[in-house]
Amino acid sequence: MALVEIQVPDIGDFDEVTVIELLVKPGDTVAAEQSLITVESDKASMEIPSSHAGVVKELKVRLDDKVKQGSVVLTLEVQSAGAAPASPAAAPAQAAPARQIPTQPAASAPTAAINPAIVSGTTEVRVPDIGDFKDVSVIEVLVKAGDTIKAEQSLITVESDKASMEIPSSHAGVLKELKVKLGDIVNIGDLLAILEGSAAVIGVPAQKEAASAVASLPAASTPAAAEASAPVTPASAPAAMPAHEPAAPQGNLPHASPSIRKFARELGVPLAEVKGSGPKGRITETDVKSFTQAVMAGAAQTKAQTAIAPAASGGGEALGLLPWPKVDFAKFGPVERQDMSRIKKISGANLHRNWVMIPHVCNHDDADITALEAFRVQMNKENETSGVKITMLAFLIKASVAALKKFPQFNASLDGDQLVLKQYFNVAFAADTPNGLVVPVIKDADKKGIVQISQEMGELAKKARDGKLSPADMQGACFTISSLGGIGGRYFTPIINAPEVAILGVCKSRIEPVWDGKAFQPRLMQPLSLSWDHRVIDGAAAARFNAFLGQILADFRRVLL
Repeated sequence: MALVEIQVPDIGDFDEVTVIELLVKPGDTVAAEQSLITVESDKASMEIPSSHAGVVKELKVRLDDKVKQGSVVLTLEVQSAGAAPASPAAAPAQAAPARQIPTQPAASAPTAAINPAIVSGTTEVRVPDIGDFKDVSVIEVLVKAGDTIKAEQSLITVESDKASMEIPSSHAGVLKELKVKLGDIVNIGDLLAILEGSAAVIGVPAQKEAASAVASLPAASTPAAAEASAPVTPASAPAAMPAHEPAAPQGNLPHASPSIRKFARELGVPLAEVKGSGPKGRITETDVKSFTQAVMAGAAQTKAQTAIAPAASGGGEALGLLPWPKVDFAKFGPVERQDMSRIKKISGANLHRNWVMIPHVCNHDDADITALEAFRVQMNKENETSGVKITMLAFLIKASVAALKKFPQFNASLDGDQLVLKQYFNVAFAADTPNGLVVPVIKDADKKGIVQISQEMGELAKKARDGKLSPADMQGACFTISSLGGIGGRYFTPIINAPEVAILGVCKSRIEPVWDGKAFQPRLMQPLSLSWDHRVIDGAAAARFNAFLGQILADFRRVLL
């Protein structure tokens, strides 16, 4: 082993900078290019990386110390053969050379300083600190006995009267026994699971601890899960609102270090709304945690949530409209009041946002599915023993993929002034449940056949009815199909599921007389209602998309072209 000094590299056209954050401690194992400290000048803050991989022997700086190029940050214990950076090509171009210190091998360096503690046998996993409330309900179980669990992997989802959140595992191992089930009430410290086998004990970092306590701000989960966690109505599959939607650009960025900005992004915390308690108003990790816990406890709201509240309650003041009328309905006769379900509370605000912000246009057309329906019936007869029922919706999904390939602007999303054209084809469909409609997603529908799509739809629909859909099951859709075919109706105007740019609505097919040039023939006609975002798509393209979709449904051999 050898000791190497890690120095401050060239940090630009200024002399001394202040150490505002220590990102490692003695005993930590660091990788080459891993950030060690955060420094700040009067103009910016930046993180100083390590040029070597090894174990931190001693920190040479403290908070508020002044450092400059060449100052020693820490000493690193590295393998003798590894005095050079682990990956020279990957080392930062500006990193200062580390200075090797001649030293004798340590007589007995404690293993625990280098490696995390190893635990054999069984390990108990308990509910961590989840904020200032108790008695939360288990609404989703994400693992089962026998599963191999990673440290920080989510085990269950719980819900209070204000928010839902995922509870992670503090250890890695094989799940021997799950101690909770759907509908159970849990509190801080309750036993969740027993893990088995040798596993590194990795205490939940402060970042994950806070994430587990506030993984879902009211009306939203963390940004990554937000899109997935929102159930939907028949008209649309709205993604959950993020914890914060940036308002107009501000003149100055919040005063926070890069690592604190990353921490806040992962939790969905709007830094512009967090009051800093550090020097010169700098936002610290404690400030971010306190803000998220206050939001979870209902003591605070983000600006985005405050803006959503009038829309969710039916008010129009936020849009400059007249206030919603207040009526004492009981004056006119008996009434009964019911609380809105969680699904409708979440989806209502999203539907309102999507309808107001997206310039919807809807095209209506009909597709002749006479031959396709006959083929579907024949296939189901031939595959009665397979247990897979082929539905017309499976053909609609496959036909939609072909149309999305031919008209790529429909397989896109707006991101500021740019159009994101997706190279994958994930199609969502509405599934009816006792609590309302949710929209699971068929991933990579272009790579799957009709039978496989039908089988996957059946499995997802069952999970939806049982309340077992995971966020991943409802994530990543490019295009949505909202089907009322089993109920009735003729046409409707489905609301686009942002950030998608189009949605297809289908109603019940019916036999109609269609002129073939000589006589009227009975044909099975499928109504199609295509809503599209006029900022991205024009009328001619929408008409061509619908017409092309109708052609494929009329002669499904076209899907091969």
